[in-house]
Amino acid sequence: MTSESIKKIISKYPPKREYLIQMLHEIQDNSGQNYIPEAALEEIVKYCKLSKAAVMGVVEYYSMFSIKPRGRFLIRICFSPVCTNHEAEAVLAEIIKHFKLNGINTPCKNGLLSIEKSECLGRCGQGTAVSINKHYFEDVKASDICSKIEDYIKQNSL
Repeated sequence: MTSESIKKIISKYPPKREYLIQMLHEIQDNSGQNYIPEAALEEIVKYCKLSKAAVMGVVEYYSMFSIKPRGRFLIRICFSPVCTNHEAEAVLAEIIKHFKLNGINTPCKNGLLSIEKSECLGRCGQGTAVSINKHYFEDVKASDICSKIEDYIKQNSL
């Protein structure tokens, strides 16, 4: 991201702490790698007149934010007790195997996919839950999740 694109995003919001999460989401969504670059953190600190610790406290508290580059398509698998009792481990293993990923929290070589474990995706009634970016799959089985992910990528690739 360029300095200009970062400034353009954050200037949409009043320079107040209560808009910090919205700024962070928009920057991360527009980074191309699902993360918040250091330059963006510095711009937010200046713009909102907050300490770096205050901004990083928010970034580190919420698991949806990252300061490390991730894949363009971020796959998250719920590992709450409900999902773990269903097929969460098998779903994770199938995705890693099928897409030849290097494991969790590491983007694939072409930067297209990353996979993470999530404590809860808020879909406890329909576990195992999986999200890809901001789209959710519920009642997922290891046998069908990869085709669902492939379909999602095809529909959302430019």
